[in-house]
Amino acid sequence: MEQTRIHPVDQMMPVWKLFLYGLQHVLAMYSGAVAVPLILASAIHLDTEHLIYLINADLFTCGVATVVQTLSFGPYIGSRLPIMQGCTFAAVTPMIMIANAQGGSIAGLQAVYGSVIVAGLICFVVSTFFCKLLRFFPPVVTGSVITIIGISLMPVAVGWVGGGNPSAPDFCDPSHILLAAVVLCIILFFYRTFQGFLSNISVLIGLVLGTILAIFLGIVNFDAVGRAAAIGITTPFAFGTPIFDPASIIAMTVVMLVVMAETTGDVIAVSEIVDKPMSEKVLGNALRADGFSTMLGGILNAFPYTAFAQNIGLVSLTGVRSRFVVATGGVILMILGLLPKLAAVVACVPNSVLGGAGLAMFGMVAASGIKTLSRIDFDKNCNMMVVAVSIGIAMIPLGVPKFYAKFPQWAQLIMNSGITIGSIVAIVLNIVLNGAAKEEPKLAHRDYL
Repeated sequence: MEQTRIHPVDQMMPVWKLFLYGLQHVLAMYSGAVAVPLILASAIHLDTEHLIYLINADLFTCGVATVVQTLSFGPYIGSRLPIMQGCTFAAVTPMIMIANAQGGSIAGLQAVYGSVIVAGLICFVVSTFFCKLLRFFPPVVTGSVITIIGISLMPVAVGWVGGGNPSAPDFCDPSHILLAAVVLCIILFFYRTFQGFLSNISVLIGLVLGTILAIFLGIVNFDAVGRAAAIGITTPFAFGTPIFDPASIIAMTVVMLVVMAETTGDVIAVSEIVDKPMSEKVLGNALRADGFSTMLGGILNAFPYTAFAQNIGLVSLTGVRSRFVVATGGVILMILGLLPKLAAVVACVPNSVLGGAGLAMFGMVAASGIKTLSRIDFDKNCNMMVVAVSIGIAMIPLGVPKFYAKFPQWAQLIMNSGITIGSIVAIVLNIVLNGAAKEEPKLAHRDYL
């Protein structure tokens, strides 16, 4: 009898490989990880000291959430898939509204954290029922969702290429675009020329060499490193006792329901890319990890957490599927959260350098979706229409960002996310045109332990 092999997702690696591959994941998502506290602090008028504390708390909790998701916390929390966790951008606007309704500043944060804790708890409980929706994700839906995720991330990469800040005078300066192009060429060179380890860290090499080039061009600013503290410890409820306002809780709960829909798409995308069997149990564990991490975020002065789609592209591009790599990235994030100076060094990677890598990574997510769609029969049923309409509607908020500006706030929350509205349309259209699947889709091979 042939012995089954250990799945690449569950394979351990030497420590030095874990570190380098994990660092690669951290560099790829770092800008997105710190963006939420930066936006929130500015919108509710926090001072620099409180901003730094929020960033440290966010990085530390990101790390904890990632470790929980990849290694699991007990038998029911954590998917054991290579999924990097980060703060969801869907929560930014509601958190600003909740905080400012309480007068902003510290009092506003107390209301935010109260709503985050309760919404995380609700997400944790609802996950048991939400995962039953897996049967509504046949390949025509999953392929559409994965493709939408990749395309929806492209504007992020393009913004990075231009320098990151559209209001800056040097946004889209030729020097930024040229630097991004050089980084992309470096990644492609190592990806194509070498095999094995060097090919797998092509993104890391591109980011490091691109940053070194940026230093010589005078683009990198290290002032933040000198200003940062040596050590930063995150303590529970550092901003005071949470305020549990019913209206705020309802708003944040709606956000978490949207996040659960996005996480479902992300988890299915990862399972496809790593060739790991998907099931209601795995999805439920992933969603419960989101709820648990979100509750923890409210306690540790952080935010709601979800799967970071940016890192799905890195898994696809490098082919490194081990969940222990991503868990190592989580540990690195925890260390960065405790050592602000080190975190500031990582933050010095220019946006244009990240943009060069982002084009390749996010493009790989879209390519994975197209690969999934290539396995379905477009001459059968109404698959062509399901794909066409779902992707088309998902592109509306990307092409015209203010398209839904006159809709109610709760509707904008759903419709302004191309991933969320595209996924909902794909599911509904498939049910209406093709009929619901009678059993959960078999998304991956089962020839592993």
